[in-house]
Amino acid sequence: MPELPEVEVTRLGVAPYLEGRMVSGVVFRHKGLRWPFPEGLGELLAQRVIRTTGRRGKYLLLGFDHGTLIIHLGMSGHLRILSENLAPGKHDHFDLVTEASLLRMTDPRRFGAVLWHAHESGDLAAHPLLRGLGIEPFEDGFDGRVLFRATRGRKAPVKQVLLGGAVVVGVGNIYACESLFQAGIHPATPAGRISLARYQRLADAIRAILAQAIRQGGSTLKDFVGADGQSGYFQQSYFVYDRAGLPCRVCGKPVRQIRQGQRSTFYCTNCQK
Repeated sequence: MPELPEVEVTRLGVAPYLEGRMVSGVVFRHKGLRWPFPEGLGELLAQRVIRTTGRRGKYLLLGFDHGTLIIHLGMSGHLRILSENLAPGKHDHFDLVTEASLLRMTDPRRFGAVLWHAHESGDLAAHPLLRGLGIEPFEDGFDGRVLFRATRGRKAPVKQVLLGGAVVVGVGNIYACESLFQAGIHPATPAGRISLARYQRLADAIRAILAQAIRQGGSTLKDFVGADGQSGYFQQSYFVYDRAGLPCRVCGKPVRQIRQGQRSTFYCTNCQK
């Protein structure tokens, strides 16, 4: 699944082609993705200017004067900028056309979303998909104290708390594994038993790992590519993720794999306590 770095890489890639551009057309090749496409969306966006591109967690936000287009890439989706209207493929479900280029959404598994939030519907932050999200990891207010305060009394494993998104957003499975390794925290440790000092190390690790992933174009494991069609290469830097049985890059002990929830977790039994 595209995680925060992949969505931010996508935002950075599409922003120069979309911001300040007028929409000349919208193309739908299916009734919807995870949810139906908004009724009348083509008419709502026609001849309207895209003012901003933003991101909240794993949601890409295209801001107009009268509302916001919310895009989620689902499990396997990606966006590309095309200079010409190439023939669509089997999994190309949505095009946003401007006078200069075309934004095409490809989603093989159709778990993504294209939704509309009108200004008259109220604050965007109150949208049902956004209102329960935690703090952004790159916000000034995010630090170990945020994690420490939010986890007092929590018995759930720390990795599951990170994946939940209610405390901090965007730390998906790959980056949770890598951040916990860098902070030296075992992924199954009950969240409420971790000290403030260790949470500070974890907060610093989350920021560093996500920033590094963005610089390297995100992780390309199966379907994700950036808006220019190029793959990311952060996966070449993994310390533990998807390295079960291989030697830890720090201590040499074999990396272990366990199941938490419905996800695989990778960690080092020696480096993570």
